[in-house]
Amino acid sequence: MYSRIVLLLSVAGVLLTAAAAAQSPFAPKVSGPLSQRVVAYQIDAKYDPPKHTVEATETLTYHNLTGQPLDTFPFHLYLNAFQQKSTWMHEAHRDGNFRSSRLDVWKPEDYGANEVTSFEVVGMGDLTKQMKFVSPDDGNPDDKTVFQVKLPRAIAPGESVQFKIKFKATFPEVIARTGYKRTFLLAGQWFPKVGLWWHRQWNCHQFHAMTEFFADFGTYDVKITLPKDYVIGATGVQVGDNDNANGTKTVAFHAEDVHDFAWTADPNFKVVENQFDGSVGPVKIRLLTYDSHHGSWQPYIYCVKESMKRFDEWYGPYPYAQLTVVDPPHGAGEAGGMEYPTFITGDSGWFIPKGVHLIDLVTEHEFGHQYWYGMVATNEFENGWLDEGINSYTEVKVLDNMYGSNASVLNVMGAQLGERGLQRLGYLGSPDIDSLARASYTNMSVGSYGDITYGKTASMLISLEAIVGEQTLKNALHTYFMKYRFTHPTQEDFMRTVSEVAGQDLSWFWDQAVYGTQVLDYEVLRADSNPTNWYDSNATDKKGETVYETQVILHRKGDFVFPVLAEVKFDNGESTIERWDGKDRWVRYVYHKKAQVESVQIDPAYQVTLDRDYLNNSQVTASKHGAIHKIATYWMFLTQFLAQFLSWLA
Repeated sequence: MYSRIVLLLSVAGVLLTAAAAAQSPFAPKVSGPLSQRVVAYQIDAKYDPPKHTVEATETLTYHNLTGQPLDTFPFHLYLNAFQQKSTWMHEAHRDGNFRSSRLDVWKPEDYGANEVTSFEVVGMGDLTKQMKFVSPDDGNPDDKTVFQVKLPRAIAPGESVQFKIKFKATFPEVIARTGYKRTFLLAGQWFPKVGLWWHRQWNCHQFHAMTEFFADFGTYDVKITLPKDYVIGATGVQVGDNDNANGTKTVAFHAEDVHDFAWTADPNFKVVENQFDGSVGPVKIRLLTYDSHHGSWQPYIYCVKESMKRFDEWYGPYPYAQLTVVDPPHGAGEAGGMEYPTFITGDSGWFIPKGVHLIDLVTEHEFGHQYWYGMVATNEFENGWLDEGINSYTEVKVLDNMYGSNASVLNVMGAQLGERGLQRLGYLGSPDIDSLARASYTNMSVGSYGDITYGKTASMLISLEAIVGEQTLKNALHTYFMKYRFTHPTQEDFMRTVSEVAGQDLSWFWDQAVYGTQVLDYEVLRADSNPTNWYDSNATDKKGETVYETQVILHRKGDFVFPVLAEVKFDNGESTIERWDGKDRWVRYVYHKKAQVESVQIDPAYQVTLDRDYLNNSQVTASKHGAIHKIATYWMFLTQFLAQFLSWLA
């Protein structure tokens, strides 16, 4: 009898262990916790598709790890941004918003809302009437994206407090990362979310048109009730699916060591599954797409697996058990190209020609966010470049490695465009408007925000490779990721890490590239050869016999001081490489040879992508077909970019 009980218990234990492993939010070789779990969210939500609303109860447990008593707590209500007088709407209407294209006229379907109907603090009672909307950034009295509550007593360091919140979320037609389109719903930033205590104060900015999100790590247990015919995907892993016998079902999800929770649902979703075998075990890939998108299924899966492989090898492991990829329906483009923990949205089109890597570009970029946004989790309100910019740089490295440096965006009928060229082109739009160190939500415009945050950061780091080396910078990003994942580092942490791994003081570079707005622009000002016996009227000018004095002058037109290489070629086939520190405004090189200068090229490898003007980087002394080819190359670059842009719109 005893032995049978032991056997039964042993078998039961194995089965329970297997079930738990199947539902673990982590890959098999990962054991949590990976972060300081400051928050624990339990949400029970009911989705009403015809009304595009969610009614829910939320229990939030907050662990006070700040080291000081807290009696006031701020909360984000992001969906309130989609109202006529909100700060987000004002900024987006004034400056434009790259995540929305329809703000010229207000329409009822643009409306979104988070309404808190009950706010209780366990042990302190109902504090709904104590809720107060605040506008810490701009003082807008009509902005309702942040509220705060002062508690009757402070929560001591090391103690926990539990909030019980009832709320209703009303989704707009898909706009700026969230919303519905026909039967499709992307539920992003849909629940009341507590601010983050950072650097000895609350960091809880209003929702701005030019910034994204910042929150504490923790656990999420979310139940969503919706019609039975809906297919659903979400952050974390699914741990339950119960039929309610009334035409609905309740699906449960669990996630650990994440700082947000998003989900999507559509009765028309087609589920395509695959697997990535990483260094910490298999990761399930779950693509939510449509039968009509069949041609995009394989490109999505291919790009996800190839991106995961390179991030795993270069920067560090992806520790979660699953990655959900959403391919939004046609007409819902503003839901595309977005990231949430373990959950990304891609972008496809009615027709994408072979060789146009639109799906790859968006998918790789959003997966990269799983590292710099999802796990490193920097302050995107204030230093957007630490996520979007570093991610744009790694996007260049991954896509170039996949498709080649000159064809990673476009490779159609001989027309090519590389990702680094695309990023540089973005940077050139606003090279001297805002510094990277400026708080992102205060940038001059959405154009400047995009150009600087994405394009300048990528170009800055590519250019830095010329100083420290490509492999050294790769090692630095690996060190940075492994050291600071799950910790909310600062821009100083990043710069210090790169300098330390490089083994040199790079403050001269960071002062200009991050804290400053200096523009880098070098030109070949002069290149000519004159016979040294110019005074001899009887002398003959014979190739290979006459000695010439060659003069080359390089000029630093911009204010950004940066060491550059210049290749000087002579008509006898000889060449030399000069390295100029760029500290002076100009430098002269003089050569005495039985040969004349043929051409001078600054940055012959085109590695310094921060250089504002490539056209003045070279000079030839006679008519050369190469110059024609150079102009043709730039024209092709422009036309290729336009073709890619039109394809993107399509």
